[in-house]
Order: sequence, then structure tokens, then C-alpha cells
Amino acid sequence: MTVYKGQRQRQFPTTIGTTSFVKLYILHLLNEKHYYGNEIKDEISGRLNNKWTPSPGMIYPLLSQLESEGYIKGWWEEPQKRSIKRYEITDLGIKHYNIILRQHKSAFDNSLFIIKAILKDIYNEEV
Repeated sequence: MTVYKGQRQRQFPTTIGTTSFVKLYILHLLNEKHYYGNEIKDEISGRLNNKWTPSPGMIYPLLSQLESEGYIKGWWEEPQKRSIKRYEITDLGIKHYNIILRQHKSAFDNSLFIIKAILKDIYNEEV
């Protein structure tokens, strides 16, 4: 995020929104192996020690968007039932993932710094 002279930065503690974060995480997971939607939700939650879980109402529209943009491709495990749709990242998706991975790194670094500073200053905790 660019801050111009005289502007205040109002977003706290990071400049990355939840949707962008979940999109990044979806592509990260699909870069490792293929998943279906509920597995993605559970995997993110598990990797975050169940401290936060993205909603299905966020996961499924993002999967649909990423698929329509050509970043991932999906297929039905049982095409007749259409109950479980698995996804994998495409070559275009890997390129996009690498771009947004670099773009969001400084936001995560800034957030980590802010959280550590707050824990030290307010709670007298070293992290």
C-alpha cells in the first residue's frame, strides 16, 4: 500500500485483507497438492492451530473466481453426483501465486513487527 505525504495509514495491523490472505493460502495449498473446498478450509484452520477458520462462504466463491481466472482447475470426483470437486493449481496459477507471494510479504513482516512491539510494550512479553 502506498502512503502519500499527509495521508494517515488507517488499516491496522496489516494492509492485507482477509480475502487476499485466503486467496494466497488457497494457492499455497494447491501448490503442494490437490484439495477439495472443505479440505482447504480445514487445512488452513489446522495450520493456524484452529485460532481462525475461513468460512465456506469465503472459500467457495474464491475457488470459483480462481478457476474462472485460469489459476486453478477443478474436476468432480464422481461427475454423476457432483458432490466433491477437487482443485489443482495451473501453470498460470503458479505464476500468479509467486507474484502475490512477493507482494504480500512486507505486509506480513509489518504485521509481525507490530504484534511483537505491542506484546513487548504493553504486555512486557518478548516474542
